[in-house]
Amino acid sequence: MEMNNTMVPLPSDLLSKKETMCIFGTGDFGRSLGYKMMQCGYSIVFGSRNPQASGLIPEGATVLSHTEAAEMSNVIIIAVHRAHYNFLESLREALQGKVLVDVSNNLKTNQYPESNAEYLAQLMPSSKVVKAFNTVSAWALQSGGLDASRQVFVCGNDNKSKEKVMEIVRSLGLTPVDKGSLLAAKEIEDYPLQLFPMWKYPILLSLGLSAFFLLYSIIRDVVYNYITKNKDYSFFIAISIPNRICPVVALILLALVYLPGIFAAILQLYRGTKYSRFPNWLDQWMLCRKQLGLVALAYAFLHVLYTLVIPIRYYVRWRISGYTLDQAHNNRTDPLNIERAWISDSYVALGILGFFLFVLLGITSLPSVSNSVNWREFRFVQSYLGYLTLVLCTAHTLVYGGKRFLNAHSYPWFLPAAYILSLIIPCIVLVMKFFLILPCIDRPLTDIRQGWERKSKYRKQANNGQTAKETSAV
Repeated sequence: MEMNNTMVPLPSDLLSKKETMCIFGTGDFGRSLGYKMMQCGYSIVFGSRNPQASGLIPEGATVLSHTEAAEMSNVIIIAVHRAHYNFLESLREALQGKVLVDVSNNLKTNQYPESNAEYLAQLMPSSKVVKAFNTVSAWALQSGGLDASRQVFVCGNDNKSKEKVMEIVRSLGLTPVDKGSLLAAKEIEDYPLQLFPMWKYPILLSLGLSAFFLLYSIIRDVVYNYITKNKDYSFFIAISIPNRICPVVALILLALVYLPGIFAAILQLYRGTKYSRFPNWLDQWMLCRKQLGLVALAYAFLHVLYTLVIPIRYYVRWRISGYTLDQAHNNRTDPLNIERAWISDSYVALGILGFFLFVLLGITSLPSVSNSVNWREFRFVQSYLGYLTLVLCTAHTLVYGGKRFLNAHSYPWFLPAAYILSLIIPCIVLVMKFFLILPCIDRPLTDIRQGWERKSKYRKQANNGQTAKETSAV
């Protein structure tokens, strides 16, 4: 008898139907996760302490008691706070051997001695606990992940259970990241509590520099004129002073992006090896260079905006009209000063080129762009073009000052202009970099970064062994 191998097509609803998932908890996150899973073909059953009062669950889901809901699935998502885990003790028999997915977070870091997932594993030793979904918000689930990160960190001691959860994550259109055993749960639970961890020091530094130069400029440009000349220039605080602070802070922050690399090179030359850890302060400084650069770009962008509004300022229009009337009244016209024209055009040209490269550095630091270039291209932009940006911005500031730093009137109360102070760190960086690229210094530094050591323990041992062989041979 011949067998017919032709397969009968199944109905589309059976093809798209997946297994049943159980969710303990009918709060915002539990409902959002359940709705997302239903969109992806899962059958959802909610476990609630009061099934009759759960009127906000997604349409099509089922609400049962915890015991009844646990019997419907081998994977139970615990979408309740740690403080309410005690009810699970009465369900140990129903949850025995099942996968418990802990999605909870805390209100602050180190709130408990152990992670919530580890506590759940201690509470339910006969179940298999997996940590997942705690870095995804209810809003991200509702919006389809378009407005948030798609990464879901997963950890657990049972590999099969962990892989099962990662399959569920993938089916929801999210990206699972395996973080290893349940020991990583504490680190994963700290992720949502971090508030711009790498931005803290750059932002604090930029705000500190802004506050310093604001106070400095007010004393130098407002208070001095009011006391010595009885002139009220307090309106400078609105645009004139911010337009001086922004480029000053931008230039200093840009120089601070490259200064730690120079310190690191000097340390490697001094130690004669790259296999020695940098001090913690230098490590932290190097880790936040990207954020320093982006904050500097933001200040440079503000400087451009402030500069663009200069022609429409009342004070500027008042000065131009007064100068024009004065020329007409005295029947004179100032001849074109070629030197001042060159200085003015050079100042603007250097600023435009510097800002263009500044923007290019910012664009290449974006993950979507940096992931599409190889290491050599990224290094060329961030290092070589970065130093070129620093050179152009420093030259822009130098040309802006011109010969004014030689004029005694440029130092009210013996205070130099803010742009002069901003040149200190960039000039130090550029001078030190000039010496580091000299062949006599660059060559040994390159050898060190390629693994050469001035005092290698291995070479010492090899030499000692060779000497011992020669001695024994004699």
